[in-house]
Amino acid sequence: MREFIDGNEAVVLGALDAGCDFFAGYPITPASSILVGMLRELPLRRGVAVQAEDEIASIGMCIGAAMTGRKAMTATSGPGISLYSENIGLALMGETPLVIVNVQRQGPATGSATKGADGDIQFMRWVTSGGLPMIVLSPENAAECYTLTIRAFNLAERFRIPVFLASQKEVGLTRELVDLDVVRRSAPAVVPRTVAPVDCVYEPHACALLEEVGPMSPIGGPHLVRYTTSTHDQRAYLAKDPVLIEEMLDHYRRKITDHLEEISHLDVDEQEGADTVIITYGVTARAARDAVASQRAAGRKVSLVVLKTLFPVPEAELAAVLARHERVVVAEMNLGQYVQELRRLTEESKIVSVAKMNTELISPTEILVRGGLS
Repeated sequence: MREFIDGNEAVVLGALDAGCDFFAGYPITPASSILVGMLRELPLRRGVAVQAEDEIASIGMCIGAAMTGRKAMTATSGPGISLYSENIGLALMGETPLVIVNVQRQGPATGSATKGADGDIQFMRWVTSGGLPMIVLSPENAAECYTLTIRAFNLAERFRIPVFLASQKEVGLTRELVDLDVVRRSAPAVVPRTVAPVDCVYEPHACALLEEVGPMSPIGGPHLVRYTTSTHDQRAYLAKDPVLIEEMLDHYRRKITDHLEEISHLDVDEQEGADTVIITYGVTARAARDAVASQRAAGRKVSLVVLKTLFPVPEAELAAVLARHERVVVAEMNLGQYVQELRRLTEESKIVSVAKMNTELISPTEILVRGGLS
């Protein structure tokens, strides 16, 4: 079944197929059509969709819903993420599964509401105080808005963490033909929620090993559930003991960093003998694919890496690719944000940043010319 849909509509379809049964959001360009879609579709599936009074209320509702056992999602754009910040910290400390769609627009601040950019990449990684790891996924097109939304729900459930889908205006509002039958067949299977046994003594943050993730028990269910944004022990009692505090924060870190292979997702298209690799993500990947195709058609060897997981950084895979190439061209619609991650993994002299943030897309020609390939 071929549908002419945009990325925001694909997010709605992906969320519904992932089992999302609660949505709260506030209108903001260019994410508003996700709110409209969920308001239209969720009640038909006995779910709940709310247009809240503002962004802070939206994410607060989602956290509350998630902790009662709902699969929850919210959607906004950059200014809304600013308002979400404190509650994202709460969701991290409470180990709350939640999907946050950021349909990015040109910033900073109010910026250009109807123009796209990827200027929130580092913002999503460091969105709240404390520096705990975040999971950030990046779709290239409408089909991936569907598949990565499902993956975002799966990762949120698996690791009990808020997961970002880093879309942007050009992806979210560009219509294209998508064969939903094919996309659905290729989509990841939906991960069911792991629920604590009824007869157990429930500790909200209990895990035998720091890298493990314990099951949830919904508030209002068979167990007493404590929930706090303050430093706490495995029972969610407030803690002042430095050893306990360090242990819990190490758990929050290691449940992500010890599972990088499971979380990492990237398309690697290496060409044997190529001395240049283009690394990109999101909508800019379309221009990069065209640039690489034109080079190969002319008999030149160029490799390509398109990131689907931005954070945590897939360091092992990227380091291996970087080591096999002499030149690394990084194309992104911002002032040069993800290039900072690659500078930690290879020599500065190898990297060429093709960064652009003036509301216009990066063209294949710009990647080739500014990347020294033409």
